Amino acid sequence: MDLAQPTLHHRALFLSDLHLGAMGSRADRLLEFLRGVSADTIYLVGDVLDLWHPRRPVWGHAEEAVLSLLSDRADRGTRVVYLIGNHDAAALADRRRLPPSFEIALECLHRAGNGRSYLVLHGDVADARIFRSHLSTRIGSWTNSGLRRLDLALSRLRRQSRVEQRSLIEAALAGVNALMALGSRHERRLIAMARALGQDGVICGHFHKPMLHHNHGLTYANCGDWMDSFTSLAEDADGHLKLVRWQGASQDARAGRDDPTLVGAAR
Repeated sequence: MDLAQPTLHHRALFLSDLHLGAMGSRADRLLEFLRGVSADTIYLVGDVLDLWHPRRPVWGHAEEAVLSLLSDRADRGTRVVYLIGNHDAAALADRRRLPPSFEIALECLHRAGNGRSYLVLHGDVADARIFRSHLSTRIGSWTNSGLRRLDLALSRLRRQSRVEQRSLIEAALAGVNALMALGSRHERRLIAMARALGQDGVICGHFHKPMLHHNHGLTYANCGDWMDSFTSLAEDADGHLKLVRWQGASQDARAGRDDPTLVGAAR
């Protein structure tokens, strides 16, 4: 049961790439963040459950608590929409892992409080063709998991904390994700999809690169992830979008326009 008393409320909250069950996912940070916020609608924008690793998934109290909190919110009236990502196949093959109160879809449309409408989807459809196959996704997942396990072993040998210090392996993995999202071709593809549907913009995940801008004539928003950036996208009561970063034990989720590492708010 979710016994937390959130201090911030949003009209809508968009979270992507939680990768619960994968090595490197930070369910503890996500749980702390979620306990401090609430929303009328929570969109889980793909790659939420990552459970297909060759060894058993990394699953513990924090991962279970995240799902329990989201399920409890849904049972109490929060609309929770689970949008399928390329890493979600194993979880969706066994729907018993998911609370029955979750809505499940490939994509959906979200109408903001200011009347603007957005296409919401994971975003892997904008990948280059070579990266779209199921095999490519599995190989990438296994490689990421193996490198993060190696990093954990090395950090224990060094007796350093993985919680607050980013190792060279973690930095390299974040750099690879950033390199794969380099340029704007994927953004243009997703914007074209939104434009074809008569939408005002697109909200996605997948690329692990938090972003919010209007460079292509419509709004492009990427939620970021919960392995490296620890960000989400939030809509306030007036329909304005902003990127929010987890700020640690202070529970101060700061808006992107106040954080120079994020691209600012959209109105």
